[in-house]
Amino acid sequence: MTVKYFTVEEANELLEDIEPLMGQLLETRAKVVMIRQQTGALLDDLRVDVGGAATSAMVQDFIRIEKFLAQIRAYGCEVKDLNGGLIDFLAKRDGRDIYLCWRYGEPHITHYHELHTGFAGRRPL
Repeated sequence: MTVKYFTVEEANELLEDIEPLMGQLLETRAKVVMIRQQTGALLDDLRVDVGGAATSAMVQDFIRIEKFLAQIRAYGCEVKDLNGGLIDFLAKRDGRDIYLCWRYGEPHITHYHELHTGFAGRRPL
């Protein structure tokens, strides 16, 4: 597999395509969480047959989430956190590998972090 490095400009251009996908992914994830909360006791009881509309919908939503993840990853970026809609783009800065870091809702990429520090190590570009 070829490693893809991004410039800030390239990553920002891709956000036009990635942001709507991430929005749909987060919306679908929220539906799954809601269904899970509504059916939690049933799903936790291994003796109960939990087939039905709600669980079937949840399974379909899991499939949709996987498709959205595959579509986003196909651009060469990494989805780091589904809760916060975090995506990293591998880049070079001063000759070393870093991640350009974007969170759903941000208008464009304004931060980066070292490979080992994650979101907590974000710094302005």
